[in-house]
Amino acid sequence: MILSMTGFGKAVVIDNNRKITAEIKSLNSKQLDLAIRLPQAYREIELDLRNQVAHSLERGKVDLYIYTEAIDNASAVNLNLPLLKEYKAQIERMSEELNIPLPVDWYATLLRMPDAIKTDINGTDVDESELKAVIEAVEKAMEALIEFRTQEGARLQAFFTDKIANIQALLGEVDGYEAERVAKIKGRIQESLNKLESVDYDQNRFEQEMIFYIEKLDITEEKIRLQNHLNYFLSTMEAGHGQGKKLGFISQEMGREINTLGSKSNHAELQKVVVRMKDELEQIKEQVLNVM
Repeated sequence: MILSMTGFGKAVVIDNNRKITAEIKSLNSKQLDLAIRLPQAYREIELDLRNQVAHSLERGKVDLYIYTEAIDNASAVNLNLPLLKEYKAQIERMSEELNIPLPVDWYATLLRMPDAIKTDINGTDVDESELKAVIEAVEKAMEALIEFRTQEGARLQAFFTDKIANIQALLGEVDGYEAERVAKIKGRIQESLNKLESVDYDQNRFEQEMIFYIEKLDITEEKIRLQNHLNYFLSTMEAGHGQGKKLGFISQEMGREINTLGSKSNHAELQKVVVRMKDELEQIKEQVLNVM
């Protein structure tokens, strides 16, 4: 079963009087591109969190957000009274020295000053229990994200299976044009020769050259290789997660064989079949970028 790189997970852990929330989302990327946003108080475990995410998620553009709030809001937010007193004293001194009026609304003026309100979230006094709760919240959020990736991976696998089946059906249509295609090529060349007046040629040599020319346009090997690539794509999906890059390489090889079929076709209806194959393959290539 393949996994998608797209996903979202969220988890909440309660530690004493603190509610810790971790949210994590991921999009497709060739490598792991991790961005973490967390309160300053938790910076000491940022490296541990990075290792934790890298080990579990492997690839993707990942954004991890961690935020906390006190369950008892009264204890979560406090006015910085000593600093507010200092602000008020300096504003009064400024008013006297510069001969300008004092603020009409002291509350609004003081509360807009830097660090007028302090919260426990921005503090640095965090105990071991709270740090463990943060790690637990991140772990649960990643589990939810992986579950999301699994569900999306199942959808992608069904999509790929359907598209491979469509290409397989189109490949089966190629055989119906093979005999007609060779006959038309041979007839077209013969007709062109017949239009040349007073030109004599060796019929045996003509047949030899015709065989050589037809062999150059033979598409048997391309059909066999394309069939092998289709089978390999399906078996690779069943090999487990982490197959995204390999599936991308296989789809490129499928494209080469389909392009060669088109260049060798020399048949209008067969070229239409090739165009339909390319359309199915392009849809595969677009979605395979989301596979782990």
